[in-house]
Amino acid sequence: MDAIFIQILNGLDKGAAYALIALGLTLVFGTLGIVNFAHGALFMLGAFCAVTFQKLVTLSVKVRDEGVTAFVAYKEQPYLETWFGDTGRIIIDYSVPLSILLAIPFMLLVGYVMERGLIKHFYKRPHAEQILVTFGLAIVIQEIIKAYFGANPIPQPAPEILAGSANVGAWVGLGNNLVYPWWRLIYLCFSGLIIFSVFAFLQFTTYGMVVRAGMRDRETVGLLGINIERRFTVVFAIAAIVAGVAGVMYTPILPPDYHLGMDFLVLSFVVVVVGGMGSLGGAVLAGFLLGIVQSFASMNEVKEIFPGIDQIILYLVAVVILLVLPRGLMGRAGVMDD
Repeated sequence: MDAIFIQILNGLDKGAAYALIALGLTLVFGTLGIVNFAHGALFMLGAFCAVTFQKLVTLSVKVRDEGVTAFVAYKEQPYLETWFGDTGRIIIDYSVPLSILLAIPFMLLVGYVMERGLIKHFYKRPHAEQILVTFGLAIVIQEIIKAYFGANPIPQPAPEILAGSANVGAWVGLGNNLVYPWWRLIYLCFSGLIIFSVFAFLQFTTYGMVVRAGMRDRETVGLLGINIERRFTVVFAIAAIVAGVAGVMYTPILPPDYHLGMDFLVLSFVVVVVGGMGSLGGAVLAGFLLGIVQSFASMNEVKEIFPGIDQIILYLVAVVILLVLPRGLMGRAGVMDD
């Protein structure tokens, strides 16, 4: 029972990352009709916002090491500790969550520039051309990251207080031997908050209602005198922010490297297709569903019977679902039918 519960948590944790990326992909496709193969690169850029912020707050100066008395020795001490003492140490310790303050404006700018500088020119172009140009952009971003940060993963520490494991077994009455990393639980809760915020924005705000109307019938909304194109630009920027903050918070779980975006992009597109192109609810549902399936397929007991099943299980499930439901779990008629 303990193993099953842990695999469910692992699946929800991994599915949360899939769901957040797929949510942004679906949001862009549903509003702009753009198949954005650069969306995984936005997830990666968010992760490297955390890397950059951590490098900034740990900039250091050489100071005399008072702990060494036999000879003169020096050590590196971050400027923040020199200037602010314990407050500086707290900022360094919480560099990952604090880097969201850098990621939000940066991803907003990146999303705006991408949409205005490139994406808007491909609104009415075939999906094949959209895929080619956005995939090319993703490769360019990937190579820029590789040039500046190198090819090796860069570990990002979680705050010290959250570096251990939570006794989740005691919470659910399964004993004290069932533990799970605190940061993964934090990421799961954070993902739920972001998903809820996006749906609340679209469902309960006037701005979001206009966007949803534009998703259904762009021309009619435009005839009402509403600048729907400007609103769609904002939506693209929001999708970029969602991907970026998802990447920031995932760094303590998986150290970022230059191909992080591509690794998640392919799986996230599988999630989008399984959920149903253009369906936000379907993207979230499929993300968590496929995350749990992949988690159980990664168990040693399963891999002993079906070697390599963890590498292909998502695609097998996708094939089965699409054979039964050609539009995906929650897809609607008219989307991608051409």
